[in-house]
Amino acid sequence: MPIITFNAFSFLQKKLKQKQIDYSNVIMKVEQGTTAMDLIRQVQLTPEEVEAVFVNGRVAAFDTILRENDRVALIPPGTPGPYRVMLGFKNKKLQ
Repeated sequence: MPIITFNAFSFLQKKLKQKQIDYSNVIMKVEQGTTAMDLIRQVQLTPEEVEAVFVNGRVAAFDTILRENDRVALIPPGTPGPYRVMLGFKNKKLQ
C-alpha cells in the first residue's frame, strides 16, 4: 500500500475540520491503484468541491494514480485569479 502525504487548502480545510478529518501534512496509506478522485471521495469531499489536484507540486488530472511518497494537495474553487495562473491551473481541463 502506497504511503502519501495529504494536504487540503483554503475552504476545504474548514469542510474537513467539520468532518473531523485531518488536512495538513497527513501521512496516509492508500490502496494500490488509488486515483486522486478516489482520494477526494475517501476524505468525504465531492468532485465539485475540488477544482485542482496537485501531485508533487504539479497540477494533475483527477484520474492520476497515486504512488509511494506522493505529496497530494487539494485546491477548492474560488482561488484568486493571479494565483490560478501562477499555480498553473487556469483554463486547464483537469477532470
